[in-house]
Amino acid sequence: MDILHNLALGAEIAFSLEGLLFCFVGVLVGTFVGVLPGVGPLAAISLALPLTYYLSPSIALIMLAGIFYGAQYGGSIAAILLNLPGTASAAVTCLDGNQMTKQGRAGVALFTAAISSFSGGIIAIFMVLGFTPLIASFAMDFGAADYFSIMLLGLVAASTLSVGSPLKGMTMVVLGIALGLVGTDETSGAERFTFGVLALSDGISLVALAMGLFGVGEILANLGQERRAPLKTGGLTFKSMLPRRDEWRGLWKTILRGSGIGAFVGALPGSGPAIAAFMSYAAEKKLAKNPDAFGKGEVRGVAAPESANNAAVQAAFIPTLSLGIPGDAVMAVLLGAMILHGISPGPMLVTSEPEMFWGLVVSFGVGNIMLLLLNLPLIRVWVRMLSIPYHVLYPAMLFFICIGVYSVRSSVFDIYTTLLFGVVGYFLIRLRYPAAPLLLGFILGPMMEVHFRRALLLSRGDYMAFLESVPSTVFLVLSLLFLVLPIWSAVRKRGAGVAVEGERSDHA
Repeated sequence: MDILHNLALGAEIAFSLEGLLFCFVGVLVGTFVGVLPGVGPLAAISLALPLTYYLSPSIALIMLAGIFYGAQYGGSIAAILLNLPGTASAAVTCLDGNQMTKQGRAGVALFTAAISSFSGGIIAIFMVLGFTPLIASFAMDFGAADYFSIMLLGLVAASTLSVGSPLKGMTMVVLGIALGLVGTDETSGAERFTFGVLALSDGISLVALAMGLFGVGEILANLGQERRAPLKTGGLTFKSMLPRRDEWRGLWKTILRGSGIGAFVGALPGSGPAIAAFMSYAAEKKLAKNPDAFGKGEVRGVAAPESANNAAVQAAFIPTLSLGIPGDAVMAVLLGAMILHGISPGPMLVTSEPEMFWGLVVSFGVGNIMLLLLNLPLIRVWVRMLSIPYHVLYPAMLFFICIGVYSVRSSVFDIYTTLLFGVVGYFLIRLRYPAAPLLLGFILGPMMEVHFRRALLLSRGDYMAFLESVPSTVFLVLSLLFLVLPIWSAVRKRGAGVAVEGERSDHA
């Protein structure tokens, strides 16, 4: 009965006029930015952050979450029609989706993507519904040492499990923590690393940092892109979108497997929808009787990544809401939005802010239904969006970024900060340094410091306090494993390479 009471409580928020309106706005904007290449959900959420100051925390989160999972839907449209992934996770959809378009089956691919995304999202919602309160109740007994250790685990996992070099990921985490130290020390009240600049006494603005790295940085990286010819969509009728009867039979199994993989991977810190999509596609190809069909227009090659990436997005809310540990950069921005609204994410959130938590969960279902109804009729509209030239789109985005940053604290300094981090973001993209771990370090760093100090104060300076607690010890051991395994793997590969070279020289 408790679950029904909680869902009814959440329905009051999600089904209110304001809740429905901003959920619709979120999924609409998310689909739009998902369709446009080079923008992505992170830039869109960063742009929308200033708008949330005029909304209640619950409605703000509903809108921002809608942008996140709406972008996963939109990313598949450009991937299928133009072989141009709007999001990183949609890159896998390109493999078979665009091949189906070349075979004249674009409608089937788009329909499959929409149904798979909807199914993956709904299945993951039930996981969020069941596991988040369970984990939160378990974490109610956590002390300062436990919180520090689990945040450390989240940062290490995010840097070592993310795509790219683990060393580069760790470097970005350390840089993010260093940036988070700028401002006034919460304990002593002394200013740190402000270098006499009064505007830095309150610290670096999260909105300015996020907009600079992921908004301005993406704009600079995508300058000079060629305008593509608009795609003709006259033949996209509803009848042409329905898969064949033989394709329907195995499709539901693929969707269930993809949703399961996506939900599991999405709940792990540092993974995200892109990794879930790749894993689901690889698993489906391995299980298939005809793996050679993948990459040549196989409908399951569209269903597997699309169900996985949407399930991963919804499941990413499990560690964020229950433990206050963001799974990826987008979750970090959403966590930052909660902090800006005076909400403390963590185990107490489910009990202290039940309207917000259950309202957000119910809105996931509402948003996914909205996306299903939006996606199919508006395909022609989204395709026309792809013809917007970059020289028109990006100056407009840059203008709104500056207006948004200024509106937060009415500070011109924040605009300069955004532009500075935009240049930093551009070089990070060019040098292939992941910016997401930097943002995670920036948000979690100050929180880690508070719990670290609190643990030492309670133990009177005894560092063994971090090993006396069982959860803290487990988290620290896992952090160590995440650090050691990539190094061990690299050493083994190098050793194997040396051995192969030695054998070749002996044969020569």
